[in-house]
Amino acid sequence: MLSVVLGAGIGLVGAVFGSWFTARRQDRMWLREQKLKAGVGFSTAVVQLIDYLKDSRLSDDGPGANELANRMQEARSALYLLCDEDTVGVADALARKVWGIRPTEGMPERRAEYQEALELLRGFTRRLRQEIAGS
Repeated sequence: MLSVVLGAGIGLVGAVFGSWFTARRQDRMWLREQKLKAGVGFSTAVVQLIDYLKDSRLSDDGPGANELANRMQEARSALYLLCDEDTVGVADALARKVWGIRPTEGMPERRAEYQEALELLRGFTRRLRQEIAGS
């Protein structure tokens, strides 16, 4: 009788730990997925905004610029909630650089600003990959 109770107790403990490990794994997978979605949304909005700003200025206040800026900010807010400080710091630096981009037509220093923004975007992508891989 004691062996039956002991076997049942061990089985119950195993089931509880199995459920706990499964729930933890699902939580990590959900968090990774959310980070990936936020990162993709942020990167997409940044690229579109950079391309827009190569030819125009935010002060032109076209509906396209406002929509892109809003999408970038919304994705950045999600990054604040989901990601660690290093990733958020890179996203902030990228956003600040994007806000400063001016039209590039014929101006080498402005083309350099554009290239710096692209390099920050690559850095953000690398950092986000590292964070997702580590979670």
